[in-house]
Amino acid sequence: MKFERFERRLLARGAAELSYCDTLAGELPVVLQHGLCGSARQTAEAFPDDDRLRLLTLECRGHGASPIGPLQEISLARFADDVVALIDALPLAPVMLGGISMGAAIALRIAIRRPERVRALMLLRPAWITDAAPANMRANAEVGELLARTSPAEARALFEAGATARRLAAEAPDNLASLRGFFDREPAAETAALLSRIAADGPGITEDEVRALALPALVIGHEHDAIHPMACARALVALLRHGELVEITPKSVDREAYVHDLQAAVAAFIEKAA
Repeated sequence: MKFERFERRLLARGAAELSYCDTLAGELPVVLQHGLCGSARQTAEAFPDDDRLRLLTLECRGHGASPIGPLQEISLARFADDVVALIDALPLAPVMLGGISMGAAIALRIAIRRPERVRALMLLRPAWITDAAPANMRANAEVGELLARTSPAEARALFEAGATARRLAAEAPDNLASLRGFFDREPAAETAALLSRIAADGPGITEDEVRALALPALVIGHEHDAIHPMACARALVALLRHGELVEITPKSVDREAYVHDLQAAVAAFIEKAA
């Protein structure tokens, strides 16, 4: 979907005004959340261009046009509470709810903590199952730590000389490209805080709670991805009572095919679950 179809609006959350993007038209509301250090541009790319669907994305604190606010409030739980506040404010419930990477962890937490708000669940390239600080998030944490202690240029040089960059160049070049982009993201101090805090966080749920979910759920993954490993997608599908796994073309193999496959899987699932 073209990002230009979005209208940007504000959600008041205490002293903060958070940005959300809304296509406004469409009879079926779908809330789709972006990944770590992403924005609504990421969800627009992943979403099928269908006039029947109303797409909304809340840009989490410190992402897109939303201010970061107090650093102690940066957590997956806080981000999830903000998304619930958007669903309630419009009001939209029950919604088709999903997310990419960090957004998938947010969506899964909401489905468990606020099940009455959710009619179906979409977990796109998930990076978390239930535990905090999974090993696959260590590369994000490493970049955050480097940015927190030195200049972006020096942090980039240290990262490029390290073992993580060499490993990802061979195993997951798309992950490496994303990590390199963080060194140019401004302000650097906010990027460092987001990467460090979220990489150490978790959705705050248990495997038994995931098993208890009765709603239809889509899980999408692909190979050649060290931060969103296919093993994570498979583990989630194994826990979900009504989970469906779709493996798509890796972004590093063919980006156009990746986007096509992603949009097609989301469209097919919504058609079945609506």
